[in-house]
Amino acid sequence: MSPVSAPQPLARPLAPAPRPCVRGKFLFVGDTKLHIRGVTYGAFAPDAEGREYHDLAVIERDFALMAAAGINTVRIPHTMPPRALLDVAAACGLHVMVGLSAEQYIGYLIDRRRDAPDIADLVRAKVRSCAGHPALLCYALGNEIPAPIARWLGRRKVERYLERLYRVVKEEDPDGLVTYVNYPTTEYLRLPFLDLLCFNVYLESQERFDAYLARLQNLAGERPLVMSELGL
Repeated sequence: MSPVSAPQPLARPLAPAPRPCVRGKFLFVGDTKLHIRGVTYGAFAPDAEGREYHDLAVIERDFALMAAAGINTVRIPHTMPPRALLDVAAACGLHVMVGLSAEQYIGYLIDRRRDAPDIADLVRAKVRSCAGHPALLCYALGNEIPAPIARWLGRRKVERYLERLYRVVKEEDPDGLVTYVNYPTTEYLRLPFLDLLCFNVYLESQERFDAYLARLQNLAGERPLVMSELGL
């Protein structure tokens, strides 16, 4: 069996496209308001070299089917995808939310080992790999930092940690939008520096969901609110 080659950018040129931006409580692409209709793509079993998104033919097929079904946004939850995936997304008219996995590194704030990696450098390298791409919807700093760890470290330390990573992202991609995927258990985190608010919410009834959605709109203030995961 021949080895799988690393993903390469599409041969066809991509038309220049404006990047998503925030205007008040809404997202825009150029002068068009962006109403997100999204799905999560992954996680998938990696290949022998640890690459999760390595088969461009499969990605092109999947993204084309998503676009045909009216999907306009794809969330890559825990892995920085190759730039070639973003090229495919752009060709299909899709936007991509990429994850920077801050929750995977927060333990180093507790266990300060001498051989611990530089978290800022890890995040910086991920951002550089796709900075400026027109298919990028936003960078998600992390996803659901576990509530026990947030309580152990304290609210302010977690907030400072996320703000530090936010600034790293902005240094590498000043026009990129940045968020953090929160959930009800740690809604007390105050993150006013984020460009948009993202929440995962699973509640048992439509009435409770509607009430909590109104609360989240208040927390978001004048920023867009994105439901990154939801269910009843």
